[in-house]
Amino acid sequence: MALLCCLVVCCLVSITATSTAPVVSEALATQIALDRAGFSPGEIDGKPGKNLERALAAYKQSHEDDLSLLGDVPPLVDYTITDADVAGPFTPDIPPNLPDQAALDALNYRTPLEAIAERFHSSPALLQRLNPGATFQKAGEHLMVPNVATPPALPASPALPASQISVVVTKSTSALTIEDAKGQILFHAPVTSGSTHDPLPIGTWKVNGVQRNPKFHYNPDLFWDATPGDRKATLQAGPNNPVGIVWIDLSKPHYGIHGTPEPSKIGHVESHGCVRLTNWDADRVAQWVKPGTKVVFRE
Repeated sequence: MALLCCLVVCCLVSITATSTAPVVSEALATQIALDRAGFSPGEIDGKPGKNLERALAAYKQSHEDDLSLLGDVPPLVDYTITDADVAGPFTPDIPPNLPDQAALDALNYRTPLEAIAERFHSSPALLQRLNPGATFQKAGEHLMVPNVATPPALPASPALPASQISVVVTKSTSALTIEDAKGQILFHAPVTSGSTHDPLPIGTWKVNGVQRNPKFHYNPDLFWDATPGDRKATLQAGPNNPVGIVWIDLSKPHYGIHGTPEPSKIGHVESHGCVRLTNWDADRVAQWVKPGTKVVFRE
């Protein structure tokens, strides 16, 4: 992280100038800067780790080690909770078992805090640390939040035709990259991909289509760890749906690239074979791809 000291100094000074402003660590400022640049560290939590290291390495590779391009905008901004933020609907009680979740009419955010944290690509715990005493329940309440929402979702917006990009998932680094024909990385995000029981299907595939706010069709026959006696079930849409807010269907049967209800686990745990991202990163990838886009799964 020492390589970013010069980059974040001005940010740190601007945020710690008053006694009431939260102190921004170098790890947090770096996570936010990379997220803004389209090199996602996954869930922003203010802590160093593998996801942050890999995002920084991908950015350096793509930009010839020129970190100045990350910019020097303040890492935190003021946000006022709106009526819509607290209006819901919310689904506070979501059972852990998938067949039981099928009884719910939606799989919404559990609380306003969870919804606001996801909007700003951060962990609920981070927002609570940045805003001690905040209730996250009242319209008009002021918060300090990561400065990730101002720029377009993809700074290097999808100017290239979908036929000229490839989505590459690398098992060894738990990363998804979008690359141009020369192999330059245009976007990076951490992923969870496969397991010993359901390994990532190495090979070249293509995108069949993109579905937003998908329902999830649970088939216990496809889950090695399904509870005996589980029945098939259809789970309703929502950010806490098992595949999150986006499903990118692939030519490999039963496989897709999708979001998740558990962003803190991305890059850290195994999946049932599919490629799982945070909901916001899955949304970003969906902006790039079209039916026919090349997808490469590699070791």
